This record gives sequence, C-alpha cells and structure tokens, in this order.
Amino acid sequence: EVQLQASGGGLVQAGGSLRLSCAASGFTFDDPRIGSIGWFRQAPGKEREGVSCVAFSDRKPYYTNSVKGRFTMSMDNAKNTVYLQMNSLKPDDTAVYYCAAGPYCSIAHIGQGTQVTVSS
Repeated sequence: EVQLQASGGGLVQAGGSLRLSCAASGFTFDDPRIGSIGWFRQAPGKEREGVSCVAFSDRKPYYTNSVKGRFTMSMDNAKNTVYLQMNSLKPDDTAVYYCAAGPYCSIAHIGQGTQVTVSS
C-alpha cells in the first residue's frame, strides 16, 4: 500500500524558512509504476496547484514559477523521503502542502497535508 506522510509545516514570518518532509512507503524512488513524486499546495478559496515534482527517470526537479529560486526539492533514497526546503517565504505561500506520487507528476496517491502559514 502506498503511503505518503508529510510533516514540517508551521507558522513562520515572511522571509523565513521551513523544511517539509514526506516519508514514502509502499514503493521506492525507482518504481516505474509510480514514476514521480512531488509537492502540491492548496490555499483557502483557491484550487490546488503543483509546487514541485521529480521524475524518477531523470531526478531533475520541476518548480512552478512562483517558487523558483526560493524552494528546493530533494530526495533521500536511503530514507525513502523527499524534502521541500522553502526559503524567503511570503504570505502568498500560506497553504496546506501535500505530498503526492504518480506518473508524470500526477496525483495517483496523496497523503495528508501539512499546514504552512506565513505571517506578514
């Protein structure tokens, strides 16, 4: 059974940093049936959006434009865990952040989210 457990959210002032973690189980980061893993977020009253994603085939992170240069996604194969380092946080980054996995950065599997709140 695929499981994704996100953690690391919290309250931070604008300009601050947080690191989110996503512990994955039920698959490894070279499983072609899963294909990729990434982070999504949903702010109140807004649609869910993709933040970052890594395909197992090339390990090159993709980032949505609004977080480029501020967020960094990384993978620890030994721990089967992915991270999202978020720097220079802005109030617009406030959202529930989800870890998800599936082919072509889709959401075939999604875990419980972790709340990130950035105060101005």
